[in-house]
Amino acid sequence: MSDTIATRLDAVPAVAAAARPPSPLGAQIRDLREARRMRLAELAQSIGKSIGYVSQIERGRSEISISTLKAISDALGVSISWFFQGYDPREPSEHGYVVRREHRRRLDFPGTGIEEELLSPTLNGEAELIMSRFAPGARSGDVQVSRMAEQSGVVLSGELELQVLDREFLLKAGDSFRIGRGEPFTASNPGREESVSLWVIAPPRY
Repeated sequence: MSDTIATRLDAVPAVAAAARPPSPLGAQIRDLREARRMRLAELAQSIGKSIGYVSQIERGRSEISISTLKAISDALGVSISWFFQGYDPREPSEHGYVVRREHRRRLDFPGTGIEEELLSPTLNGEAELIMSRFAPGARSGDVQVSRMAEQSGVVLSGELELQVLDREFLLKAGDSFRIGRGEPFTASNPGREESVSLWVIAPPRY
């Protein structure tokens, strides 16, 4: 990696500075792609999508599923966690230990009805804690994705449907689950109310 690229990547904070609002997801993808010196056509080809579709994502004009963001993340050499944005006005003594509710880092998937919040103070630990919110009818994607990590969680409210390989599970508030390392899955909300669930991913491989 050239010094210029390294400098640009190092300059992009894991958490947005308190002085300015978080960047839209599409703009983050574009900035990282450009920092990688990757052409739009190269990114589109690597994820099996059209140039027009990727261009619309970068301009914030098209929805993006979790599976598509995972493919983009892989192509750009980062984890999905890289795109979490928020403010970081914590007291220095709390860094690495505490995340106040109003300071959570958020990741929206435009047009999908899915929003996720990173509850872990850092991404450098042995696991990461994520709060997922699925609007009624929202789905993580049509294609199953896998993570090289073990995932466990609990449904806090609403319903969550998990499809793991060829098995389907309908979970309700209070139900917990586990998805093994490398097992392909999708998640969706078949109910009429918002689905809220807490996920633990170990090691952090979102």
